[in-house]
Amino acid sequence: MFPKNVNINEVGPRDGLQNETINISIEEKVKFINLLSLCDYKYIEVGSFVSPKWVPQMENSNIVYDKILKNKKTVYPLLVPNVIGLHNALESNVQSICVFATASETFSKKNTNASIEQTKKNIKEILKIAIKNNLKIRAYMSCVLGCPYEGKVSYKKTASLAKFLINEGCYEVSLGDTVGFGTPLETQKLIDEVSNKINYSKIAMHLHDTYGQALANIYASVQMGVSSFDTSVGGLGGCPYARGASGNVATEDVLYMFNGMGINSGINLKKVLAASKFIYNILGRKIASKTACAMISK
Repeated sequence: MFPKNVNINEVGPRDGLQNETINISIEEKVKFINLLSLCDYKYIEVGSFVSPKWVPQMENSNIVYDKILKNKKTVYPLLVPNVIGLHNALESNVQSICVFATASETFSKKNTNASIEQTKKNIKEILKIAIKNNLKIRAYMSCVLGCPYEGKVSYKKTASLAKFLINEGCYEVSLGDTVGFGTPLETQKLIDEVSNKINYSKIAMHLHDTYGQALANIYASVQMGVSSFDTSVGGLGGCPYARGASGNVATEDVLYMFNGMGINSGINLKKVLAASKFIYNILGRKIASKTACAMISK
């Protein structure tokens, strides 16, 4: 039985843009996020406090956060990689943050130059301070359905790490198929394993569409009882530490599917399309979303 409502978490401004090499100005990012804020999202990921040396596109995320027009009903989180990033978030009066981890030892070292155990210690330190400051904390997990370096990643290890993140104070864990290896049955096996450790209500899915499986995997996830999904407007995105990983699943395609299933997200599809047009015009290329392209051609 499908849920009547789902949460759509928009990650385009951070996860969608982080891999882009062209210079996108602060003013353009602010306008992009303001357009997204008109769409009635509950969650729009603004940027991150990672070093611009490693992810140049995320430089000045604090300024972007300060300048955007914020809806009271919308959460505007920023990604925090370490305690220094957390202090930057606190100085910027950020109310919500994201932390990230993976059950792949190799990817962990490639991504953050830290082992899984070191990452867990780092996250514990971040969360201890964040909770004292009443921040809302969400967790991302990378490579849950396969790693570009290790191949298959243990679902049991992913489940245990998800439990650790929830126990330490995260309200939700977003399970990321970073390179898009997942297929529907494997997606359901993963969710089944993770749900043995944490409640379905605390599971979100973050699915990339590298092999064209994202919508099918979302459908499979909904069948399992998951109702929170990360999407990226127009299909923006990729991972700088996972070669060959293409964009996130497109927000427009997910909304079209859910609308057709009678599942409510509360998000205005036409306004999402306006945000897609804006950012893809800046990037100078065609929108990746099939739904967006079909709507534009009418």
